[in-house]
Order: sequence, then C-alpha cells, then structure tokens
Amino acid sequence: MPDPLQDSIIPEAATLRDAMLALDRGARQIVLAVDPAGALVGVATDGDVRRTLLAGAALDRPVAPALTRRFVSVGPLESRASVLDLMRARRIGAIPVIDAEGRPVGLHLLHAFLEPSRRTNWAVIMAGGQGTRLRPLTETIPKPMLKVAGRPILERIVLHLVGHGIKRIFISVNYLADQIETHFGDGHEFGCEIAYLREEQPLGTAGALGLLPERPTDPILVMNGDLVTNADLGGMLDRHAAGGFVASVGVRRYLHSVPFGCVEVDGDRVLRWDEKPTIERTVSCGIYALDGRALDDLPSGVASSMPDLIGRLLDRGEPVGAYEIEDDWIDVGQREQLESARGER
Repeated sequence: MPDPLQDSIIPEAATLRDAMLALDRGARQIVLAVDPAGALVGVATDGDVRRTLLAGAALDRPVAPALTRRFVSVGPLESRASVLDLMRARRIGAIPVIDAEGRPVGLHLLHAFLEPSRRTNWAVIMAGGQGTRLRPLTETIPKPMLKVAGRPILERIVLHLVGHGIKRIFISVNYLADQIETHFGDGHEFGCEIAYLREEQPLGTAGALGLLPERPTDPILVMNGDLVTNADLGGMLDRHAAGGFVASVGVRRYLHSVPFGCVEVDGDRVLRWDEKPTIERTVSCGIYALDGRALDDLPSGVASSMPDLIGRLLDRGEPVGAYEIEDDWIDVGQREQLESARGER
C-alpha cells in the first residue's frame, strides 16, 4: 500500500510548482522538504507558498524562500495529549514526526485531533452573480465554480463551513444555477445539508436572504461565493455572540501605495508634499454574521445589497461589530485575483 505521507514530501531543491502539486496531492495544507539523505530540513504551508508567489516569485523558482527551517517537530513516542498541548500553545496546525535520523515518519494534524462540534448556526453563500469581470471564463461556468488548485471555489467554501461545524447551508443561485445544484445536490456527499435560494432575478448581495424559508433562531453566516479564505468562521460567530451585535462584518487592513508624489495645496500655495504615500483603509471581506432580527427589513424577492442592510442597521442605532480576518483571504472578483489564488501571478 502506498504511503500517503510521501504525497506531502518534496526535495529541498523543489520548485514552487512542485510544492503546489504536493499540497494538492497530499491535501494536508503543508509540505515537508527533505535533503538528499531524506532528513527533514524545512516545512511550508499553503499560505507560505501563496505569499511567496504573491510577492512576485515565479512557479519555476525554488521553494527554498517559502520554507520555515526552524520548525516544530516531535519524536515517534510523543503522546497524543502532549502533541495537542504543543499545537495549542504554539498555535500551529501541523507537526511532523521525525525519527532518530531526522527523517519524517508521520504528520500530526490538529483537525484530526479536534473534530469540530456541530453548530446550530446556518450559513448562506451568495453564488448567483454572473461574474462579468471574469469573462470569457464565466461565459459557460458560474464564477463560484471556477477552480483553484483543482477544486471549485464554492466547494472550498462549503468544506470550510463544514470544518467549522456548520451543517445547514443555503446557496443563492441564479446564473447557470443548474451547474451548482448538480455538483452539490442535497449536500450529503459534502457532510452537510444544502438547500437553494433560487433568485428569479438578481437580488444583490443581501436580497436572497429574504428567500430563507424561516427566520433563523441563531446568528447566520453570510459569505460571498467568490472567496478563497481560511478565515476563523467559528471565532467570528463566537465574537459576534459575545459582543451582543445584531450584525458583524468581517474586515481586514488594505494598504494601497500611491505611485506619485501627493501634494496638498491651498489656492496657489503648496502646504504639504507626501512622496508616494501608502494609504491604509479597513475593508469588508464579504463575510458577515447576522442575527435574525437584522433580516426584518428584507422583503422576499426584492433586490438589496449588504452595504444597504448594514447602513439601515446603523441608522436605527443597532450595534454592528467588526471582526478582523487575519487568515489568508482572496476575493476572486477579477482576473488578477483569480490568477493570484491559482498561483499564476
């Protein structure tokens, strides 16, 4: 029988492409790099590889810059309890097991230790858009079904939700809806229950919530269907409940470098000069937690956007929280972002 650990092992001299293939093949979100003698010399997560690619490295460049060489490892006799304690203390999701010669002989994965407890929260994924900015790719395939590392984006979102214990999922569909419904069916093959909110006409980023069969009794997660992310969705729901918010918005810092000198003027006088400044803003990540009462103003079948919904809540003085998404996150709305998520840029 083939050793599944070998699927995650690459030579130290491997390329970034080799690492991505191993990540996809091993499906463990980590690769182990070994020297010619087979000793473990470094590890790289999918996030490490993606960040190296986003920094400008080509796929045929060595994986070495993405490797963490001061990694945490354990021996074959380390107890399960002590490994779990180590993972929690160091906040890491994978620890390689090495033998006396330093060769990898196993891999402890946090998710294998901690099966997610089932949550009663629902999730709604907005997947009805036409993806016009990604044409011609979306002329025959709905944007959420475009593949990243061999798997449709929407499937990644569904599996991520299930991994956080969310078992009841609604998907809003309109454009090329039959492809989505055929792929996911009722959800049992993905470990959840899936139902569809069928938009007879485009309803925007919030309007489909008016098609829910009943008002949810627990906070619901709402996600755009074009996100590639490892966001801590369970943490977001917990923070939302602890804060007593009616709505919570997933946010992150966005830095934009202006490629020109910026000049502040008053009439014909220069007051200030900033050479190529970097502007920082807090942006929405397209992930939300909503209490049932946040949906009271959403009539069925009427188009509405999430900014409009949040704006109405703020106007009437409802508490709206912000939850910072610190994990990997890409909004695959344009060709450049899709190429980045695929490691093509």
